[in-house]
Amino acid sequence: MARTETKVLTAHIPLPLAERVDQMAQRLERSRGWIMKQALAAWLDQEDERERLTREALADVDAGRVIDHQAVQAWADSLGTDEPLPVPR
Repeated sequence: MARTETKVLTAHIPLPLAERVDQMAQRLERSRGWIMKQALAAWLDQEDERERLTREALADVDAGRVIDHQAVQAWADSLGTDEPLPVPR
């Protein structure tokens, strides 16, 4: 099996969160390190996606592809009614 290079990172974790990590590790029969790697990888992926979506949205604004605030507000206000408006475009 190929050996992957690693680097030790440390962080001060609030006790309640650390206890949850330990409980999850025990439940999944995995190490605390494995749980932390999974969580960190998922968070980084989420932040990458958030940045991608933000850049996409800003490009839409720069290109003039926007929806009027009043149209969105009217649509949102209609959602709890018997006849909601179509999604504004």
